[in-house]
Amino acid sequence: MPNRSASVSRTTGETDVQVTINLDGTGHCVAKTGIPFLDHMLHQISSHGLIDLEVRATGDIEIDDHHTNEDVGITLGMALGKALGDRKGITRFGHFVAPLDEALVQVALDFSGRPHLSYGLQIPTQRVGTYDTQLVREFFVAIVNHAQMTLHIRQLDGINSHHIIEATFKAFARSLRMATEVDSRRANTIPSSKGVL
Repeated sequence: MPNRSASVSRTTGETDVQVTINLDGTGHCVAKTGIPFLDHMLHQISSHGLIDLEVRATGDIEIDDHHTNEDVGITLGMALGKALGDRKGITRFGHFVAPLDEALVQVALDFSGRPHLSYGLQIPTQRVGTYDTQLVREFFVAIVNHAQMTLHIRQLDGINSHHIIEATFKAFARSLRMATEVDSRRANTIPSSKGVL
């Protein structure tokens, strides 16, 4: 099996982000973005997706977390796409329903080559700690656009903002793991009836 690892660096006038990813990892994570809640969510992706992930970012968080949050999502999406390469042999589709206490979130994704986000979270508070909950959507928009995936997120239940967001990231992680796993019956073929993604 080819090495499904990638490193991507992205520097703008607002942020400097480095991401290293190994899709066939064990869930080892280093996340230092300057945004503690985002770091916590990146650990969820790594742990529950069994992805080795290192994310280091500096940004203009003295203004707010928006640019850093978005650019981490962009760079992670780029790294994910690079690690998948031509996507030969992958399962392609993934789905999971994650409970976290009273919260229940469903995620379904497709590494279709067509970026689309359908976002159905109703997060009741504007902040979790210092983290602006509007940034959850921005993070997933960035990943979707740069990993070239279709992603559907549905909140089935939940009243606690932290629980809703964390259940989302856990469901995303497990969906990612399912979709990126190698299907031995596909071997080295593109998982599409068209022969291309």
